[in-house]
Amino acid sequence: MKHEAVADTPADPAHAPRRSDATRAAILEAARERFAADGYERATIRAIARDAGIDPSMVMRYYGNKEGLFTAASEIDLRIPRLGAVPARHVGAVLVTHFLDRWEADDVLTGMLRVGVTNEAGAERMREIFKAQLGPVVAGVCPDPADAPRRAALVASQILGMALARYVLRFPPAATMSRDELIAWLAPTIQRYLTAKQP
Repeated sequence: MKHEAVADTPADPAHAPRRSDATRAAILEAARERFAADGYERATIRAIARDAGIDPSMVMRYYGNKEGLFTAASEIDLRIPRLGAVPARHVGAVLVTHFLDRWEADDVLTGMLRVGVTNEAGAERMREIFKAQLGPVVAGVCPDPADAPRRAALVASQILGMALARYVLRFPPAATMSRDELIAWLAPTIQRYLTAKQP
């Protein structure tokens, strides 16, 4: 996708912050698309700058290097709902439904998953995101908060595994199952990981 060139040195200093924000947004959008399409290793600062319609030096100015740009481009808010207000028997279904909504509405997540399975930097970012955002949610509903990391890992294995099969590899029939079918199959497993007593 070609982005319009964004000037970063406006004649009117009063517009500098707004133009700076526009430049950053254009860079991040181009970076997300390029990382998703090419992976971390093949994506280049030059290609991302070209996609954003700016000079490569501007990318370096804002983000320092490809690693810094990737970190910024992969900042993802999973927007996990607070499960404490959900009846305990429904938390599995609520979480599965939420993640299906997120995967289907956000190409960045799918792009990050592609990078995560092919590159260690991408895998590390996915680990950080899920640990920081899913971990506390799981700790709030599981019987023993000390066991939350293990339960969160099991939940992530189901969520990410289905996302990989459905949205990246497009395994049949995972790619064509209805949402209701997916929820019916996955929710009981997620529910068990979240609330069942430890074996």
